[in-house]
Amino acid sequence: MTRRRGPRGLGLAVRAGAGAVVAAAIVVPLVRKRLRIPAPVTIVATASGPLALAVLQKRSRSRDVVLFALQMWAFAVVHELPYDNPERLRARLRSRYPVRIDRAIGLGKLPGVRLQRALARLPGTRALDRLLAWTHWLWFFEPYLVLILILLRDQRRFPRAARQMAAVFDLGCAVYWLAPTAPPWWASEQGVTGEEVRRIMVEVGEPTWGRAWETMYKALGGNPWAAMPSLHFATSVMGAISLSETGRAEGAIGWTYAGTLGFGLVYLGEHYVTDLLAGALLVALVRRGEPLAEPAVQAVNRRLQRLERVAGR
Repeated sequence: MTRRRGPRGLGLAVRAGAGAVVAAAIVVPLVRKRLRIPAPVTIVATASGPLALAVLQKRSRSRDVVLFALQMWAFAVVHELPYDNPERLRARLRSRYPVRIDRAIGLGKLPGVRLQRALARLPGTRALDRLLAWTHWLWFFEPYLVLILILLRDQRRFPRAARQMAAVFDLGCAVYWLAPTAPPWWASEQGVTGEEVRRIMVEVGEPTWGRAWETMYKALGGNPWAAMPSLHFATSVMGAISLSETGRAEGAIGWTYAGTLGFGLVYLGEHYVTDLLAGALLVALVRRGEPLAEPAVQAVNRRLQRLERVAGR
């Protein structure tokens, strides 16, 4: 049985509209500062891109990949938007509550400070610093490598794995907007922690990358006050869970990376233990909440499918 299509003129209009929305999702963030486009307009434009692409393109492996790429483009843009006005964001910045919680966890001292002081006395510390810094830098590729592996091993599992990973990113981004929280290295610089927290990643990064370090840091660190929850840890845990569903060896690799990264984030001064716990909780909420969100997801899918039919896809 062939699918029913809408009138030709209407189909062309739907395709043209969807194409314009996809183009806006890419272009608006690039010109928003120059044209002074308001943040709400930028958010709507970028968030609409994946939905429009679903109407514009037939379902396929390549479409699934591009959908997730557009989703992550939207995250990258939206999570940096609050830092467009650092003064306004700093007025809402929270930096003391994670210090109090972590100090309770560390029995009077921050766990990150305990680690830095204890390991500084051991031989080979510089090699450990480099290993953990590289583990941190590799995170910028790790979620995507996980999904690529899942796509290659079992395409049917990719949409769910990508959807869960995207949900972790998006919900974490919402918390960044609602409750901006400073990382330990920044709180230490401001005298909030009461004890020095070294930012070891910078100590390693500057001699490793030389003059390129500053450019790389500015490109990848667009919002320094996006620390709670730790999406570095949350997405690595989600990746480990997805890999465990793929195979035992893949799961072992995923959990080894997640554990090493979690240790490194605290030791390097990038995150509190509290941030990591919040990241793990976020993953649990996404996994447990998926059945509750399923009716809404299916309702959106049905509407997109109707537009697909009208567009003649």
